Amino acid sequence: MAWTRAARAVHMMAVPGSGDQIKLFDNDSSSGFDMRLLDTSNVPAMERAQVLTEALPYIQRFRGKTVVIKYGGAAMKDPLLKQLVIDDLVFLACVGIKPIFLHGGGPEINSWLGKVGIEAKFLNGLRVTDSQTMDVVEMVLAGRVNKGLVALINKTGGRAVGLCGKDGMMIQARMKNKDLGFVGQVTKVDAELLNTLVAASYIPVVSSVGTDRDGNSYNINADTLAGDIAVALGAEKMVLLTDVPGLLTNYPDEDSLVSSLTVEECENYIRDGIIQGGMVPKMECCMTSVRNGVHAAHIIDGRKPHSLLLEIFTERGIGTMVTLS
Repeated sequence: MAWTRAARAVHMMAVPGSGDQIKLFDNDSSSGFDMRLLDTSNVPAMERAQVLTEALPYIQRFRGKTVVIKYGGAAMKDPLLKQLVIDDLVFLACVGIKPIFLHGGGPEINSWLGKVGIEAKFLNGLRVTDSQTMDVVEMVLAGRVNKGLVALINKTGGRAVGLCGKDGMMIQARMKNKDLGFVGQVTKVDAELLNTLVAASYIPVVSSVGTDRDGNSYNINADTLAGDIAVALGAEKMVLLTDVPGLLTNYPDEDSLVSSLTVEECENYIRDGIIQGGMVPKMECCMTSVRNGVHAAHIIDGRKPHSLLLEIFTERGIGTMVTLS
C-alpha cells in the first residue's frame, strides 16, 4: 500500500495505546477520508523516530502555552474522527501544552428537541431559544455531550473536567436579541476556574452555555465563545475545528487554500467579497482574538484525521492561520 508522509506522521504522533482502539482500518468513516491510510504497522522504526524529532521544535515552542480548541462539525458526529481528535487533544496535554476544549452540539440538540416534541426554529441562521428550548439545550450541551467527551478523554489517558458557564460564574452573558430568546452575548469570562484546573494538569471541557446574575441560562455561539475564552486566558492559539479546509480564495477549489494571512489581509478579503457567507463570522472571530492578544487563530478541517497535530506541529500546517501582522 502507498502511504503519504502526512498519514504516517500524524498517526505515529497519536497517544500511546490509543491505536489499539482503531487497529482495523476499514474505510467506514463518514468523513470520506480513506482511514486505511492511518495504518502504520509497516512503517520502519527509523522513520518513526524521524517523525518524533521533527515535531520536537514545535513541542519546545508551545510547551506551557494555552491552546483553546473549539470542537464541532463532522468530527463530533463521526465516531472514528471523534476518537482521533481526542487522541490529538491528549497528546497535546502529554507534551506540556495546556488545551482548553470547547464544544457546541447543534445536531444533538436538534435530535433531542425532536424527541421531546419541540420544533427547532431559526432566525437568520441563529437558533431561536425560548425557555423550553433552553432547557433542552442545557441538558444536551452541559450534560450528555459534555460528559460524553469527558469520559472519552479520561478513557484515552487524559484528565478531563466538564464545565459550563454557570460553574463559578465563568461565562457571564446577556440576552443578545429579544427575538432570539435565550441566545447570549458574552459580557465577561472569569478565567480563574480554568486557570486553576489547567495548573493542576486537567483538561477543561467547556460547553457553550452562559449565565447571568439572575441564574438564567443562555445558548452562546461556540466559535465566538472560543475567542472570548482565548482572549481571557491570554492563549497562544485559538483553533476552530470546522467542515471546511480553511479559507479558500476560489471556493471550493482546495488548491486555493490560504495557509496564513494577517488581520489586514483578512479585512481586505471580506471587503472584496472573497470571504463570504458562513466564513465571515469565523474570520471575524479570528481577527477579534488576535487583535486582543491571542498570538494566532486557526481554522482547520476537522474531517481530516489528526488535523490538530498537523496544524500545530508542522510549519505549513493544514488549514488557515490568522495573525496580527
